[in-house]
Amino acid sequence: MSAARAVGLLLGAAADGVIGGEPLRGALRTLDRKPGYAAGLVGGLVVAGVAAERVTRRSPVWQAVGTAVATWAVLGGAGLAADGTALARDLEEGELDAARTTLAALDERSTQSLDVIGLSRASVESVAQHTSDAVVGPMFWGAVAGIPGLVVSRVLSALRGTRLAELVKLVPTRIAAALTVTGAPVVGGSAKGAWRAWRRDTIAHPSPNAGRIEAAFAGALEIRLGGRAVYPQGVRELPVLGDGRNPDAGHVTRAVELSRVVGLLTAVSSAVLALLTGLRRRP
Repeated sequence: MSAARAVGLLLGAAADGVIGGEPLRGALRTLDRKPGYAAGLVGGLVVAGVAAERVTRRSPVWQAVGTAVATWAVLGGAGLAADGTALARDLEEGELDAARTTLAALDERSTQSLDVIGLSRASVESVAQHTSDAVVGPMFWGAVAGIPGLVVSRVLSALRGTRLAELVKLVPTRIAAALTVTGAPVVGGSAKGAWRAWRRDTIAHPSPNAGRIEAAFAGALEIRLGGRAVYPQGVRELPVLGDGRNPDAGHVTRAVELSRVVGLLTAVSSAVLALLTGLRRRP
């Protein structure tokens, strides 16, 4: 059945890239604003995911189809690319209010006081973080745990700041950073810079996960991220990530391109991981 799961992951990733979708997107944004619903939603999805995995496991074809549908339903690669492209366009055209509105749906920080540089920096950071949370994370856990892993990991990743969410992201974030290093040259970026920023600049970052992928993107695009950010909870002084220039709209476009490359590498590596996981489970 490992081959069926691998095929399903690849088909689901392809469907996200071709037709987009992500039916859970609206629910996940509501969940982020109303965390009180988290326990019920996660519990319900665990039951539904386990049931779906058991039903589809009876046939390789059905397992591939079920995995493909679940993958398509939870992946956010196409939606993220659309939002990132819109941000880059609005920043290029000087439509800062439109950019602030789009960014506010991706990031919880206050956007009203951000100028072009601040919006560009926050946009690249959001693209980087959502690449890890909405693409790499679900695919990794889907390869390891099938449909339940896909769905539950995606929901938990929307619970920002919780210990369980950070635990679920622990391995995928580092995989995302490694794939960013690998894919950087494809978009004209620096693999060496991505590696250096990832290993050097995240030591002082308060998050065990977010700083890794953001630093890798900063190094790959040869820009500076991090620094002062205003959130509803107050002002946070985060370490500077990377050592290049301040980002602009062009860097947001390149961040979207890099996100797509990381997504492609994730699909292939997750399929391989699913095959290897299945082989290890065989007697």
